[in-house]
Amino acid sequence: MPSSSAPDRWSLESWFSGFGAADYLDFKAALVRDVEVLRAKAEVLADDCPAIVAVIVELEAFSDRLGHLSAYLGCLTADDANDEAVKADEAWISTLDAESVKLSATLQSALASLSDDAFETVVADPALENATHAVRRMREAGQKQMSAELESLAADLNVDGLHAWGRLYDTLTGKMEFEMTFPDGHQETVPMSRRRALMSEPDRRLREAAFHAGQKPWNDHAVTLSAALNGIAGTRLSLYGRRGIPHFLDTPLFDGAMSRDSLEAMLDAIQTHIELPRRAIRAAAKLQGTPALHYFDLEAPQISPPDEKELTWDEACATVDHAFSAAYPKLGAYFREMLAQRWIEAQPRAGKRPGAFCTGSQLKHEERVYMTFHKTVHDMVTLAHEVGHAWHSCVLRPARSFAANYPMTLAETASNFGEMILLNGLMSDSGITPATKAHLLDQEMLRAHAYLINIPMRYEFEKAFYTERAAGEVPVSRMSELMTEAQRKLYGDTLLPDGTDPMFWAYKMHFYITGVSFYNFPYVFGYLLSQALFARFQAEGASFLPRYEAFLSMTGSATCEEVVKRSLGEDLTDPAFWGTALKALEPSLVAYEDIVRGR
Repeated sequence: MPSSSAPDRWSLESWFSGFGAADYLDFKAALVRDVEVLRAKAEVLADDCPAIVAVIVELEAFSDRLGHLSAYLGCLTADDANDEAVKADEAWISTLDAESVKLSATLQSALASLSDDAFETVVADPALENATHAVRRMREAGQKQMSAELESLAADLNVDGLHAWGRLYDTLTGKMEFEMTFPDGHQETVPMSRRRALMSEPDRRLREAAFHAGQKPWNDHAVTLSAALNGIAGTRLSLYGRRGIPHFLDTPLFDGAMSRDSLEAMLDAIQTHIELPRRAIRAAAKLQGTPALHYFDLEAPQISPPDEKELTWDEACATVDHAFSAAYPKLGAYFREMLAQRWIEAQPRAGKRPGAFCTGSQLKHEERVYMTFHKTVHDMVTLAHEVGHAWHSCVLRPARSFAANYPMTLAETASNFGEMILLNGLMSDSGITPATKAHLLDQEMLRAHAYLINIPMRYEFEKAFYTERAAGEVPVSRMSELMTEAQRKLYGDTLLPDGTDPMFWAYKMHFYITGVSFYNFPYVFGYLLSQALFARFQAEGASFLPRYEAFLSMTGSATCEEVVKRSLGEDLTDPAFWGTALKALEPSLVAYEDIVRGR
């Protein structure tokens, strides 16, 4: 368990005194006992409205406790992918998750079987005040379920099936290393968690070396990773068919509280304005002196900071603090609290899982941020992104849990808003030099084409993969073909002829997350909606911030369409709304192109 007092190491002691400690073991035992009691109550509900209300309230409290332990174990296993004891408990909690899923399915079936009048009696109960949205979604989910017996079987099988594939992926990738020859000739064994940072380095020779050397483990394990992805998708498709869910997008859209019309309007707007982010890539290629970019160039700055020195952790934190505090004092104060309480893990270290995330405990009302800081501006932006997530959870602390569980679509809006505050704060600093401004514009363009091309590309791949998987397993070679086709479709001529990355399907962790499918379009949604929110912020100034917090506070209590209509007065099903958000990029793009022409 992390216990170092290093400023870039988190503390989890306020959650449990230690992994395997008495309080931890007692907590586990109580969960096992209580889930059985609650299941017994749920199985005899019938149409007893007061009993249904009581079980809903008890489920809410139980879910808080289960989520607390799950978040704790997720933190530990990300922090040290080699800890077999933690891995064992993470596997164990999957069985408890399965029991919780069965309990929820039983309760959802009971809600679905109620008459309309009886259901309205349930949601009108004072004990469910401010939980109406969540309970209505439970009833809707119950209407798309198999029989209770089959849902129970599916939950049991998922422990050693669907979720086991995800655990395999996390374990395998957390231990991956590769041998790399650096441009200066020295050789080094590099943990895979460092590869992305190396491919964000200004030195193209370093990026190229990391890309090619780092491909070997993915190619070596391609058959295993292909089996995992096929297993995850195949399980989902089988369950969708049994539940009468007609399309594989229906579930991720329901999970995202977003309509198909809104998704299509957003994607249509991106295709209409695709040349905006492509222009950013072409400008970057001109700066690099190549006709287009290679995949390993896409996350790299083409304009380095003027002093070209690495950022220290303290410098990055001070910069984020200054930007947050100047624009949004409450966010700045919260960030300082996170640092003081040691709620952020950023130390570069072998054995850590790749990636970054924010998690938290609704039981303790505390958040945690996980990342690996490799002294780059990109890492500093990641920090602001994840703290944006954490602030969202902080704003929702006063809400009951059923009103604080927001969908990923709206979660990604808050994180991107945090990024934009950081970058705008840096750009508006009166002491900024032209060289620093050029570097920051370069960073903004990196974000733009990541959200508007790379992430839609992931969506295109996943959609094509699920379509083909419905007819049978998709082999490694075809997965790579689908990935290449998706990259060519979105990037067009902005990638070099040999510049695609066919193995991206293997190393993008998001494809292997088993708790939610299509972990891609919510990022695009969040980026574009944050553009709209930030435009209002710039126009209205500090007076907008209470409205922003009202927006955040609504995110667990309404659909995306309802939240945006109430907070911004906008229609998400209108491509023009998304087009306006996309075109907000143009002034920065033109400024970037002017810099490129001047070099």
